[in-house]
Amino acid sequence: MSRKPVPAQSGDRSRVEVLFDKPQALSRLFGQYDQNLVALENRLGVYITARGNRVGLEGPAEQVAVARDVLHDLYARIGRGEDVDTGLVDASIAMAAEPTLDGIIRADGGATGPGGGASIMIRTRKKTIVPRTPAQAHYMQALTSHDMIFALGPAGTGKTYVAVAQAVAQLITGSVQRLILSRPAVEAGERLGFLPGDMKEKVDPYLRPLYDALYDCLPAEQVERRIASGEIEVAPIAFMRGRTLADAFVILDEAQNTTPAQMKMFLTRFGQNSRMVICGDPKQVDIPGGVEASGLADAVRRLEGVEGIAMARFTAGDVVRHPIVGRIVEAYEGAD
Repeated sequence: MSRKPVPAQSGDRSRVEVLFDKPQALSRLFGQYDQNLVALENRLGVYITARGNRVGLEGPAEQVAVARDVLHDLYARIGRGEDVDTGLVDASIAMAAEPTLDGIIRADGGATGPGGGASIMIRTRKKTIVPRTPAQAHYMQALTSHDMIFALGPAGTGKTYVAVAQAVAQLITGSVQRLILSRPAVEAGERLGFLPGDMKEKVDPYLRPLYDALYDCLPAEQVERRIASGEIEVAPIAFMRGRTLADAFVILDEAQNTTPAQMKMFLTRFGQNSRMVICGDPKQVDIPGGVEASGLADAVRRLEGVEGIAMARFTAGDVVRHPIVGRIVEAYEGAD
């Protein structure tokens, strides 16, 4: 592989060669038509050549060092069975640029690069989830060290998905006995009218994103069996009133659409040996009429700094969907 060099913008130039011991893995590392290497060149302004199991990097010294770390990281992820795409290239670059993560995601030692020997990961029946941005890494740490976590930020940052994965992992290992997923049954700016069917059929459309995350972490038959047995419960927030949620991993999604009274009711359901995660985007409030304040904003204002409660904040830069989603979020936030 050889392409026209990308001109350097600034800084001392450096040339580095990276040697990989498993040539059969390089097709996955490079991507179809070398798309992952092209993305790395474009993002960092370096020039990459590949011959056999050797990859040459040339460009500004600082950017070459980042590119080398990213290649090691992606290579290690392939060894752990992950699929590498341009989105993961972007995520790995973001991780490499976060100096405060040294000794956290590389706690196992060994391989170099931001993901080498990653110790922060969530293992479920279907996949292993590792952080794709620095904010996700800190969030995943908080999920193991705090009893109550508020995850705040725009859509596509993995707030709910990572929480569901952690909940499934703890359910599998037996550290909790139940998994309870909830969200307010509020339309996103639409009026859907009276829905047909029984209560479950009426509320399921609102809870579909939670089901999707579950099926991504567990085989379908296990999801159905655990729902039938009561190990997994997916219900609107109104169904939480009057309960004490002990020995459970509890997740509230779309929390910005709760009222302060609903949020207080939900938070006070917290029981022994439980963990509670509250996910929401404070800028996407869909409470009808817009008269009542958001329960999420009210809770964050009251509980910031309270012992045992962590706040994980995400920005448009942490969006792990298609890169254009992050740019859309930034555009809307800029307009606001």
